[in-house]
Amino acid sequence: MPFDPAVIRASFAVVERRADHLVTYFYAHLFAHNPGFRPLFPAELSEQRDRLFAALTQIVLRLESAEQLTAYLGALGRDHRKFQAAPEHYPAVGASLIAAVRHFSGHSWTPEIEKAWTEAYTVISQVMLEAARSVPVEAPAWWEAEVTSRHRSAPDVVRLTLRPDRPYPFLSGQYLSLCSPRRPRVWRPYSIANAPRGDGTLELHIRRVPDGLLSTVLVNDLVPGERLLIGPPVGDAVLDPHSPRPLLAVAGGTGWAQIRSLVEQRAAWAGPAPPARATVFLAARDDADQYDLDTVRELVAGHAWLEVVLAAPADGADREEAIRLLHDGLSRHGPGRYGGWAGHDIRLSGPPDLAPGIARLLLGLGAEPGLIRHDPVPPTFNRTRPLTSSDWFLDQRNVPWINRTDLG
Repeated sequence: MPFDPAVIRASFAVVERRADHLVTYFYAHLFAHNPGFRPLFPAELSEQRDRLFAALTQIVLRLESAEQLTAYLGALGRDHRKFQAAPEHYPAVGASLIAAVRHFSGHSWTPEIEKAWTEAYTVISQVMLEAARSVPVEAPAWWEAEVTSRHRSAPDVVRLTLRPDRPYPFLSGQYLSLCSPRRPRVWRPYSIANAPRGDGTLELHIRRVPDGLLSTVLVNDLVPGERLLIGPPVGDAVLDPHSPRPLLAVAGGTGWAQIRSLVEQRAAWAGPAPPARATVFLAARDDADQYDLDTVRELVAGHAWLEVVLAAPADGADREEAIRLLHDGLSRHGPGRYGGWAGHDIRLSGPPDLAPGIARLLLGLGAEPGLIRHDPVPPTFNRTRPLTSSDWFLDQRNVPWINRTDLG
């Protein structure tokens, strides 16, 4: 690398103690020197400030691995196309970032540190720009999609059907980012809940997050006929449609959306023999939270190779009881029916803390690490905003407004 990672890390350790002040200064500096940039950002900047510092943290954590750093920055560069990030924006952002780091470094700032940050930002911007340029010119940065139907499936869950304004190529198991004119510049990731359809429509399952800027609007206020913006499909928790291996899928809550798309893909198999067996564990907080059971019953009734195990504790049970019930089911079912989960393609989808725990359990039951996939998730389930320097590094949190790819 043309810059010294040790210098960057040491410098960042100084300024991260005042993370909230640093990012506030950064945006004030950016908009003061580039007033035309302000319309490119959400009206409410608190989440955007957190997102910036979270991205900086992830970059610093990857400095020692050129491969990881390049992959992360490439994902950011491609994703920033939907934010209308242009090459001419990058120098201004770099100038404001270095100004903010310099300001909060105080007397510790030196010409050597400034040189390292300048060189590091040059690499960062070049990788992001090259990744954005690598996307085919004809590939849209976003699509417009009309809401053709809205169905409330649970008190805090709606199923939306969208019709994109042009072909939207995706693979079963992928997800997209979504933005509504009701909340301009606020994007959130949602799994696509169907395999590709002949009519080109997409289905999304949206759960309202407490105090969620976008999910509250989508669940409570959105009506058919409105138009949304959707970003390009992303995610590699897909499934080879020709895989001869049986499938184990574990879904928690609206994680069923992603798993449903994989089941639909397998149901569309047109080979001379039926597809391999699929076992789906569908977990929920309680019976009322299993919101798409009509579709589940139709799929099970129509396909002998599909088994769905419902895992929901009695009403009034806590979340830990729901997790224990799911763990017990997986521990008994695999060894009891199949001698373990070895040789299975495994897909996990649900709340951010579901996949890591289930993956560890299944590895102990014979599952093969290379056959387990899930979307990137943060290491803990904590939606509080960071307050101290230790929070940013030691208590990494589920920040629902960060694109899953940002964490990958």
